[in-house]
Amino acid sequence: MKNFLVHNENAKKEMLRDIGVDSISDLFKQIASEARMGSLELGNALSELEVQRKVKGLAAKNKTDFISFVGGGVYNKFVPACISQVANRFEFLTAYTPYQAEVAQGTLQIMYEFQTMISRLTGMDIANATVYDGATACAEAILMAARINKKSNKFLVSKNINPEYLRVIKTYAWASDIEIEIFDKLPQNTSEYIGVLVQTPDYYGEIQEISKPEGTLLVVCVDLSTLSILKPPSEYDADIVVADIQTLGIPMSFGGPHAGVIACKDKYMRQMPGRLAGRTVDKDGEQAFTLTIQTREQHIKREKATSNICSNQALMGLWATLYLSLMGEKGFRQAGYLSAKGAHKLADGLIKKGYKVLNENFFNEFVADVADADKFLSALKAKNILGGIKLDSRKVLIAVTEMNSEEDIQLYLSAV
Repeated sequence: MKNFLVHNENAKKEMLRDIGVDSISDLFKQIASEARMGSLELGNALSELEVQRKVKGLAAKNKTDFISFVGGGVYNKFVPACISQVANRFEFLTAYTPYQAEVAQGTLQIMYEFQTMISRLTGMDIANATVYDGATACAEAILMAARINKKSNKFLVSKNINPEYLRVIKTYAWASDIEIEIFDKLPQNTSEYIGVLVQTPDYYGEIQEISKPEGTLLVVCVDLSTLSILKPPSEYDADIVVADIQTLGIPMSFGGPHAGVIACKDKYMRQMPGRLAGRTVDKDGEQAFTLTIQTREQHIKREKATSNICSNQALMGLWATLYLSLMGEKGFRQAGYLSAKGAHKLADGLIKKGYKVLNENFFNEFVADVADADKFLSALKAKNILGGIKLDSRKVLIAVTEMNSEEDIQLYLSAV
């Protein structure tokens, strides 16, 4: 238990010396001084009633009435009210949510149903029960591909992938001695590479025409909500499919928690990281669920594990499962249709006003050339509209979902 004692001054000095700094304050030099918290000045104790009044006063300073046209990987989607009522029940939401699922039949069944729904959406043979997020899913898929295809250490990644995903990919690849090559136009000869990663629609909203590269693996990153209308990745012979599941009824929540998922062809399932739930029968012949194809380092020799992902985002998987169950096939398709219809209506309106839309084919997100991005977005913000993501001094990435009414779109157009 000595390792759990508070560090004394000699221990602190030894650790500082080993990492090459003179003092603890040197560890934080890269953080601007104005961003650092000074002394913690706590006021006098307050009663519960006084605390409630104070917190409500602070909350009232927040502006929450903005209409959002912001996307870039996190979207304002409709979330049926009953999802939180079910997902927040104590059977699912615990202090240990839900980590050791080995015998929790309810959690295992939800994981199994989630995997089934993802497989149906993507057209792939099998899906796992989530990883941490879309970025992690991309990076883990590249490591998975490297275990399958050992011909080289080079991997091709589209330049139009979400930049946050790309940063995580580069970190994983660096640690695994995989060389990432960014491409604009896919090389004619791809046989010397482990695989190719393409996102569709890409970060800029463009729907990519994808064909299977010759002699290598195809990894496709998708927005699952677009599969309500667009063809599934299985139809262009994807080997591995990855996605962030936030658009399946998970609130934006200031950027998380969300979850990622990996799906693949049946022959690659033993190289897929994360958890897999299977359905079987117990000794009494009754239906039962269990974790299967164990690939985590908790269950097998560490050097043979497919990943060090020892947990997952099962609670977020539950949200997605509830969302798809409640929306149904018809409701899911209608939400996608409304998103695409609204985006094209807004794009057409901007073109009529003299702006340029830079996409050829898009679903619910597009790039507009507005000449002055700061001026464009400021005019919208003055009308309580978050107009999109500034890409550079001229370009704005704009997203429309089923949450944006025709009145919202007209208000957007009238403000610019």
